[in-house]
Amino acid sequence: MQFIRSLYFTNRLYQSLAALACLFVLAFFVPVLLVLAKVALAVLVLLTLLDLLLLYSNRAGVYASRSMQEKLSNGSDNDVYLYLENKYNFTLHSEVIDELPFQFQKRDSLFRAVVPHGRTHIIHYILRPTKRGSYSFGAINVFAMSVLQLVKRRYKFAQNQEVPVYPSFIEMQQYELLAVSNRLHEMGLKKIRRIGQSTEFEQIRNYVAGDDQRTINWKASARRAELMVNSFQDEKSQQVYSLIDKGRAMQMPFEGLTLLDYAINASLVISSISMKKQDKAGVITFSNKISNILPAQRKSDQLRRILELLYNQKTLFQETDFERLYATVRHTIKQRSLLLLFTNFETLNGAQRQLPYLRALAKNHLLVVIFFENTELHSLLHQPATSTEEVYTKAIAQKFSHDKRQIVKELQLHGIHAILTPPKDLTANTINKYLELKARGLI
Repeated sequence: MQFIRSLYFTNRLYQSLAALACLFVLAFFVPVLLVLAKVALAVLVLLTLLDLLLLYSNRAGVYASRSMQEKLSNGSDNDVYLYLENKYNFTLHSEVIDELPFQFQKRDSLFRAVVPHGRTHIIHYILRPTKRGSYSFGAINVFAMSVLQLVKRRYKFAQNQEVPVYPSFIEMQQYELLAVSNRLHEMGLKKIRRIGQSTEFEQIRNYVAGDDQRTINWKASARRAELMVNSFQDEKSQQVYSLIDKGRAMQMPFEGLTLLDYAINASLVISSISMKKQDKAGVITFSNKISNILPAQRKSDQLRRILELLYNQKTLFQETDFERLYATVRHTIKQRSLLLLFTNFETLNGAQRQLPYLRALAKNHLLVVIFFENTELHSLLHQPATSTEEVYTKAIAQKFSHDKRQIVKELQLHGIHAILTPPKDLTANTINKYLELKARGLI
């Protein structure tokens, strides 16, 4: 029974049988071909038996295993490796099917490999999950063939794995590395010219070309007989809170990820960057109620706690209660802090209804409202309308786009910082704003 379950015939064998059938049909009209057809059939049977003997003479002719990280990064490219070891005495021709989690909806994960005797072949492929949660990988199926490739033997390796998909820690690590080496501009971040001075004095050092002349310490310069300048550093231990809206407006998908997932990924990165800048990072998630409050800290395990908190966030499909958010922030956050509010407004009226609560938040804190461009409308805005229906559709799209720009002006009119960003540029634009506010000494 096990032999039958593991035995499969190849297309080459079926093609050979089809050719033989045609030859036998021709032999009915040309009898001289009958002998040739019988000889060909006998040869095919012998070769098939030889192929079976080669494949089944070794009980464990192939071994396969899967290697990947303990957790996957949402919205990022994750590397997966399959190791295929040939224990046969001949060169192995193989087809490998890896049973992927159902979330990927992929049925084409077939890989072909030719592995010499005694060698190990590595198959590399990339997965990009678009939802957080637990992903279940199934078995690795290897269909082994000899050089004849008439039959194939199936090996099944039960590499069942449950792998969690977390917010994009790969993106976070990339930004961390560039932040440490002061190369954030490589990720599309702007170089911010410092137009103010923070209040924390660091040291007196020698003047170098390009230093602000206003920072020259004339007394120290007179004592040393050379120019000396006062060196300042950004204020430390400022609180940076990511306020993440989980209302129904954040469920909209763009390029596979929901707006909530974009906000979660950006929150993780900005929390990491702010802690690298010696600030404290915290998170509040909310919808029609307050879901989670993680106070801003700079402890060694704070980033892990933020990652674990963001992993389980889901859209609640409710109308967002900004009044409750204001009451919670007023009661919870006593120190003036930078509040990065990730939300989405589709209409000007919708933003104006929440404006009183946003203004109240901005009285005691530095508030940045971050919401999203509808990039799906760009194609409608830039293509000509050729019918009445298309004219109407384009007019509606232009109204939505105009409302978004008006929301930014309305917020700025009341002293609230605003970022209108395409979803894919959310992280870079958020960090740009954070660095700008640091450079201006506003936090």
